[in-house]
Amino acid sequence: MKPLRLLVLGALRRRWRAHGYQIRADLESWGAHEWSTTTSGSVYHALKSMAGQGLLQATSDADPSVAGGPPRIEYELTEQGEREYLSLLRRALADREPRLDVLCAAVGLIEDLPRAQALQILQTRADAMHDWRTSITAHLPADTELDTWGPVGEVISLWLATADTGAQWTRRLIHRLEEGDFSMAGEPGSPTRHPARPAEQQPRSSEKPSLRDGAMPWLTR
Repeated sequence: MKPLRLLVLGALRRRWRAHGYQIRADLESWGAHEWSTTTSGSVYHALKSMAGQGLLQATSDADPSVAGGPPRIEYELTEQGEREYLSLLRRALADREPRLDVLCAAVGLIEDLPRAQALQILQTRADAMHDWRTSITAHLPADTELDTWGPVGEVISLWLATADTGAQWTRRLIHRLEEGDFSMAGEPGSPTRHPARPAEQQPRSSEKPSLRDGAMPWLTR
């Protein structure tokens, strides 16, 4: 899994409806262009591609762009896009070995899940890392000294360190959720959007909260 689709869907979901420039600005304010392969061109390509796949609905903004060009295209998630986004988010959090940029995106968006569901998914991840470590050590002879195994020993040491560090970090996040940290879906202050309103009742993108006003509040915590 690559982080771009998850990031774009998550950012768009926080805004209800937005055009490509707004999504790109949101992701850049989070620094996603520094720790992932997200670029200006890739964001626009992803929006157009996902609209073609039925994940987004594209509409033409009646107002011309600030630069005086043609009206911008605005996007919003369809029901299929909502399902795809939440599926990607759950998969990224449960994976014991995701790409680091995918895991960063998923953790940044974790508040879009209900607390109980997030805890269950993270426990699945912790269990998978424990099982992985067990499977590594099960094949090692008793009283193994990895320092005597040369480069192969270093590879196994890296696996074990990765499993231990990942499990420790996951348990820490589980503990924070159990202690009530974050504002999860369905809770006061949650950034998760409410059920979609009829299109004619939705505010125009220019009226939506800016990033610093809380469109993506996890960026400022």
